[in-house]
Amino acid sequence: MKKTAALLFAAAIGLSMSVPASAASDGKNRKVTVLNLSTSTLRELYASPITSTNWEEDLLGQRTLTSGQSISANIDNGTTECYYDLKAVLANGKTWEHRKVNVCAASKWVIADAGESIQ
Repeated sequence: MKKTAALLFAAAIGLSMSVPASAASDGKNRKVTVLNLSTSTLRELYASPITSTNWEEDLLGQRTLTSGQSISANIDNGTTECYYDLKAVLANGKTWEHRKVNVCAASKWVIADAGESIQ
């Protein structure tokens, strides 16, 4: 009996020390293709959870998207969140924002001179 209790105790300790599953293992795709159809270069791209009060880092980094170019933006921040605010900044100073985007369901964000749309 003591041996069984010791084994159960050891197993419980082993389970409590296991590493939690990452967001990527929840099976949800958080990649959104961003397509620049505007006549201006897209120079900054941000995605922040709707719970955040600040914009996260620029997803483009040193890259830019000229007219007609696209990028597959990985918006997975390591949590199970699906709702993000998106922001695009063009070289001509125009800024587009789209709030409360379900990046687990959306597959494309199209930026154009006259507006933007989530698909």
